[in-house]
Amino acid sequence: MGHGLTEGRLECLSTGSVWAEGPVWVPSSQAVRWSDIPNNRILEFTAATGATREYSLDAGYTNGRTLDADGSVVQCSHGRRRVERDAEGTVTGLVDSFQGRRLNSPNDVVVARDSSIWFTDPPYGILPGTKEGHEGEQEYGGCYVFRFEPDTGTLTAVVTDLVYPNGLAFSPDESVLYVTDTAGPAHGVPLRIASYDVLGTVCKRRASAVELGDGHAADGLRVDVQGRIWTSAGPAVRVYCPSFELLDTVEVPEEVSNVCFGGPDGQDLYITATTSLYRIRTTTRDAAARAATSADN
Repeated sequence: MGHGLTEGRLECLSTGSVWAEGPVWVPSSQAVRWSDIPNNRILEFTAATGATREYSLDAGYTNGRTLDADGSVVQCSHGRRRVERDAEGTVTGLVDSFQGRRLNSPNDVVVARDSSIWFTDPPYGILPGTKEGHEGEQEYGGCYVFRFEPDTGTLTAVVTDLVYPNGLAFSPDESVLYVTDTAGPAHGVPLRIASYDVLGTVCKRRASAVELGDGHAADGLRVDVQGRIWTSAGPAVRVYCPSFELLDTVEVPEEVSNVCFGGPDGQDLYITATTSLYRIRTTTRDAAARAATSADN
């Protein structure tokens, strides 16, 4: 489509996963960390050496992750049904219940500039026959997007009108929250990205949304410094402007689950797709303050 958002060719960096998910660039180790969820392990690819290692085994079926302001990793655990913090290998729980009932299986997470932690909570890690957690019950009776305040322990349901909220990301000024819904036609809803105005601790649904079509789901997504949305879309990454006009497509030979920006200058896009980790060079960077700051370190 000719918008000049990527450069060079797509590279396959590592393979051998069953379902690769939840990538994040970790500046302290100059590596991208991601999950192989069914194998219950976390992997790391070090950019300088090109080597992949097993970072953690028996990892609690972790999924999405992001950086906190202090450089620690905040991650979602299907197996432990919680959001948790990994600080140099020491993992501690942050939140695991809502109104006295267990969370479903937190899926993806972002940290806002005010240090609040926003995460999605679909049931994928507790469904019958799951290979991404442990079978269980939906105890609070829904699948919400939550805002958690670590200082006070306050957990607020900010989005309650999606069926299976999954990936999420803020616009550059954090005035808009984008959330994917991966429930699909089997649950009577389209595969879509919804958008919400962020009004403090309240999110108001906007009219603008996008349905990917062709049976493809938007799963994980990121927003760049120009406000463009980079989202998984079946065997591709699609790039949309804030009004959801399609700008570009990066074809990938496997089903894409999620993406993140990283690399020494923050302009590499890392892509988790079924069995593998991929990378392609871009002309932009992540909108999140921590990602932009980390790229300069």
